[in-house]
Formats: sequence, structure tokens, C-alpha cells
Amino acid sequence: MTQNEDMKFKHWKRDIILFLSSQTVSLFGSALVQYAIMWYVTLTTQSGLMMTLFIVCGFIPTFLLSPFAGVWADRFNRKYLIMIADAMIAIVTLLLAITFLLGYDEPWLLFVIAAVRALGAGIQTPAVGAILPQIVPEDKLTKINGINGTLQALMMFVAPIVSATLLTMATIEVIFFVDVVTAAIAIFTLFFFLKIPLHQKASDRQSTSYLDDFKQGLTYIKNHSFLKAFFIFFAFFFVLMAPAAFLTPLQVTRSFGDDYWRLTAIEIAFSVGMMAGGAIIASWGGFRNKVHTMTFANLVMGVCTLVLGVVPNFWIYLFVMALFGLAMPMANTPTTVMLQEKVDPNYLGRIFGVFGMISTSMMPIGMLIFGPLADVVEIEWLLVGTGLLIVVLAVFFVGNKQLIEAGKPAAKEALQE
Repeated sequence: MTQNEDMKFKHWKRDIILFLSSQTVSLFGSALVQYAIMWYVTLTTQSGLMMTLFIVCGFIPTFLLSPFAGVWADRFNRKYLIMIADAMIAIVTLLLAITFLLGYDEPWLLFVIAAVRALGAGIQTPAVGAILPQIVPEDKLTKINGINGTLQALMMFVAPIVSATLLTMATIEVIFFVDVVTAAIAIFTLFFFLKIPLHQKASDRQSTSYLDDFKQGLTYIKNHSFLKAFFIFFAFFFVLMAPAAFLTPLQVTRSFGDDYWRLTAIEIAFSVGMMAGGAIIASWGGFRNKVHTMTFANLVMGVCTLVLGVVPNFWIYLFVMALFGLAMPMANTPTTVMLQEKVDPNYLGRIFGVFGMISTSMMPIGMLIFGPLADVVEIEWLLVGTGLLIVVLAVFFVGNKQLIEAGKPAAKEALQE
């Protein structure tokens, strides 16, 4: 590290503990609401079309906002953007809880809250992705992103248990209120205890319009061949992931039984796998070339998707789901770190914004294809087909020369090795 970097990251451990703690608390409340709504829709309708509507409401607003949110993350204070997103979600969730308590509990309101939460996620995601390199030294990004993945998995492990317990003992309004409290704690922590200097672009006088800033981001992608290939791969990948990501609760309900504990069990199995995967990638760091790590994880997810479509026993199903979860952070962490390392810090928000646009548009497109199909074709067949295609896609991914070159260690990592 240079002397300037030493000063910049002098208190990075304290800062990252504060930041990750606040985000973990906020995620816990959000996950409680997410599971409560998803299970309500799944168990009351048992309809692939209704699940599709829920997923679309939870993704399309993020897609529409991402072009602006990516620019905001580069123009403004990223910490404040994260706080604003949390506050917006908390206020709307509070209003929904009050509305339900007053006796107006129409199901369509749950789709509205899914849409509002998606808007908050659209603001938050590029800001969080771009702010980490401001807090953490470059050579520690893989480890911290791995730890963050483990913390997220831990919340996804705890949240379905707590959500199912609360739904059994109380009403859905209680979960809404818990989410409001966790968001308030996260905002309070960021505002009073975490000080992050403005990145260069946010501190400079803005001389271009929002549209010009966004166009500059697209030009940046166009001029970096690995980013083009990277985003095209993930566009196809997210479409193919839709059945495994969203139709497995419906598959379990139809094939194994419509009990809360079964839906809870698959989420817990997946989360336990994610915790293990996050711990492994944080300590191991992955293969020397990040693309090799991502390819290995994608192959595992493809095979697991296929197996989920043919396994006849629920307990084996849970084991495969855990293995699927294990692979997830081993794909996500090098993906995030590669962008954080290879992209100019002043463009990071916009690049993560575009990445968010791809994930939030391709998955709903996948659900628009596979959701209605799930009402006429067995979900098992959809899982087998998409699993095979994910394996084929992973082979093409590792065969791309630009991606292999981009996946090589950053200069500082190479020197340390």
C-alpha cells in the first residue's frame, strides 16, 4: 500500500464491521417479509401464473430504476443512497402494516409492497457494490465479499425459521413491523457511526446530464471486450436460472406436500450451503483465475438444477439444494470482485447498475417463459432442461479468451503470490 492508501484504509476493519453489520440487520428484516409474502402467495394460490406476477412485481421496478440508480451511485454519496433506500422501504412497509391492521388486507397490496421493495433494491444494489472498494483495500475484496456472502446466507438461514414461526404464532403485520425496526437500526448505524469520504466523481462538479452519464457507462462497457462477453453470458444465465430460483417452492408443494416446514426446509438447506460456500471462498479465495472459479460454480449449479428435476426423495432433494447453495457464493464472490477490481471506480455505480438491469430483466423474462409453462408442463422437466443448458453455457464461458484474461489476478494479488 502507498502512504495515501494507508491513510484511506486506516480504520477499514472498523468501517467494514459497521457497514456489514448494518446491512445484515436490514437484510434480516427484508428476508422475513420476502418469505412471508412468497409463502402466502404459494400456499394460497398454488399457481405458476401468480408466482410469475409476484416475481415480475419484485424485479421490473429494479430494472426500470437501474439506469438512474447506477448514475446516482457515481454522482452522489453512496452511503446516503443506501440509507434513503432503506428509509423508503421502511416507510411503505409501515403504511402497509397499518393498512392491514385496519382490516384492509387485499392480496394485491402484497404485490405493491414487492414492487416498492424492488425500487429500494434498485437504488441500493449498485451503491453497495460500488461502496465496498471505498472501504476495503483491493487485496482484501475477495475475503470481505466472501464474508458478506456468508452473512447474507446466515440471514437467509435464520429468516425462514423466524418467518414461519411468526406466521404460526402471529399475523403477517408483526413481520412488517419487525422489518421497519431493522431498517431503522441500519439507518441509525450508517448515519451516526460510519464515515466514508466521497469518491472523486461525487465530489467533482457535475458537468454532464444523467443521460450522458449513463451513455458514458455504456460506452465504457462497449470499449471493454470482457465486459460485453461477461454481461451477455449472465443475461442467458439468469434466464436459465429462473426455474431453480423461483419454481422450486411450487415444485415442492406439488410433489412433496404443501407444509410450511417443507418450504422452510428447502430455504434452510440452501442457506446452510451458502454459509459454507461463503466461508470456503473467504478462506480459500478460489482458483488463481477468477473465471475458473466462476465456471466451476456454474457447472455445479447446472448439475444441481438437473438433479432437482429427477430426485424422488425429499431428503435427497434437500441435500442437492444445500450443494446448490454451496456453489452460489463461489460464483457470486469472484463475479463481484472482478468488477470491483477491473472497473474504474468512477464508473462502478453505472456498471453495477447495468449488471442489475440484466439480472432484474432476464429473470422475469425467464419467469414469463417458465412460469406459465409450469402450469402445463411438469416443473421437473423444466429443471432438467435448464440444468443441461447451464452446463453448456458454462463451457462456452470458460472458452472465452477475453474473460480468461480478465479473470487473471490483479497486479497487487500477483505480486503477493
